[in-house]
Amino acid sequence: MKNLVNYAVSYAERGFSVIPTIAKKPLKKFAGLPAMTPDEIRNFWKSHPYANIALKTDKFFVIDIDRHKDGADGVAEIKKLGHTDWFHDTLAQRTAHNGFQYFFQKPADVKIQQNIAFLPGVDIKAHVNNYVVVAPSVVDDKPYQWISRTGTMKRPDDGLLKLIQEKSKPVYQPHHSYSTSFTGKTQTTELFEQIITGLGETGGRNNALAVFVGGLLRRNVDPEIAYNLALIANKNTEKSLSTKEVERTVQSIVTAELRRREGNDGNSTQ
Repeated sequence: MKNLVNYAVSYAERGFSVIPTIAKKPLKKFAGLPAMTPDEIRNFWKSHPYANIALKTDKFFVIDIDRHKDGADGVAEIKKLGHTDWFHDTLAQRTAHNGFQYFFQKPADVKIQQNIAFLPGVDIKAHVNNYVVVAPSVVDDKPYQWISRTGTMKRPDDGLLKLIQEKSKPVYQPHHSYSTSFTGKTQTTELFEQIITGLGETGGRNNALAVFVGGLLRRNVDPEIAYNLALIANKNTEKSLSTKEVERTVQSIVTAELRRREGNDGNSTQ
């Protein structure tokens, strides 16, 4: 395998936040932390010479297009939009498993939210504590490769921005002050402890994550903060879930909680 330290330093010097990974899994904590400096990168790669490179999606977002033989074909879904021009002239790469990723600047005037399953087989990676593996990293003996003629990320087309906004999943914004006075402290205490102790044994991790996030939301924790706490709890789990699994579960629980609150409002006699 090739040592990618010079590539990692080059990314950092261009203003990107570099995350060293093994395959796609981060080798160090990064959520909420400042970007590694070139010297920190050089020192880290001395002890991890074959680390891959990922970039934090803090200043840009990525449209991630998968092509799975047994699942949705994201490329076909993008073609159905009839606007392949939206993806021209911006930084793009082919992933290790024959998918595509298109990189765009985050507009100052429009908030781009993380959106898993934005379209069938298509995700939007945009959270400030998310990341994407980039070329020339290698996963499963297959390389990531830059394929665009341009080395820059463009502002997304207004039509693409409109579609992204239309398909943004609802995020619960609390409009009631619900009581947090449960019958005992045990449940709340367990939530705090689980951030450090993790999600438990392999067979019950997804369920534990759902219960954890649901418990936070029912205590009026902001969904984005709940997501970040879920990432921490997952990273403190011995055999952690993939970031995509965490995102999918959190989004599902947020949506369910929103529906529950809306249902309660609709059944109110006040």
